[in-house]
Amino acid sequence: MKDKRVLVVSSEVAPYLPENELSTTSFETAKMVHGKGGQIRIFMPRYGLINERRHQLHEVIRLSGMNLVINDMDMPLIIKVASIPKERMQVYFIDNDEYFKRKALFTDEDDNLFNDNDERAIFFAKGVVETVKKLNWAPDIIHVHGWMASLLPLYIKEYYKDDALFVDSKIVTSVYNTGFEGQLNKEFYNKIKFDNINGSKVESISENPNYTNLLKIAVENSDAVIKASDHLSDDLEELLKTCNKPVLEHVSMEELGNSYTEFYLNEVL
Repeated sequence: MKDKRVLVVSSEVAPYLPENELSTTSFETAKMVHGKGGQIRIFMPRYGLINERRHQLHEVIRLSGMNLVINDMDMPLIIKVASIPKERMQVYFIDNDEYFKRKALFTDEDDNLFNDNDERAIFFAKGVVETVKKLNWAPDIIHVHGWMASLLPLYIKEYYKDDALFVDSKIVTSVYNTGFEGQLNKEFYNKIKFDNINGSKVESISENPNYTNLLKIAVENSDAVIKASDHLSDDLEELLKTCNKPVLEHVSMEELGNSYTEFYLNEVL
């Protein structure tokens, strides 16, 4: 992995959020690349429940200040950074007061999904790409973790398809069983089409914008897939069987380093 550039984009990353399979695997993926001499950049949303003082987040003025158009609305993009203690890895946080200031991840106090989770996902995908463009940092591999990051493959392959920075980038999506119950906003499909993305590319969420159909879009626009949870739903298992992409079966955290490295080098690049 020496000198390979890997962009890790995740809904959740430890130690900034509680440890779970998703946040820990995202962290361990980045740590593995860094430890093997690769160049790493980590991106995640700056949720309001992240303690900025404790984790020493600070805004990067030169990267902030852009407005992203989401469903015909201008939404300011704020970029904050922090370094993971002891690892010397920098994390970039995509922030916006409207979307990420609230003190919760995806649901309200009654455990209902936020009505704007669809727009938050679009904003996050665009925010990551626009920031990487400002950094002028062309990744060899873009590794996506978690459903909030799942639109990134689609936007890179469609919305940013003419951007030379990503022309050689390979996209890997990790599929987890930690999704969400129910559906996102019924207008999700139309909000993506507003960005001149062909409706056929997001047909799976036109009627039912649920977790499985959202992951279907991510997998279809990726170059390879990793089964990140030992047990997946039947729908997700079927998706991986029929996706016609290289698929890495689930491995333990102890095996992650060698397995992911071999997969990157032999199946992805």
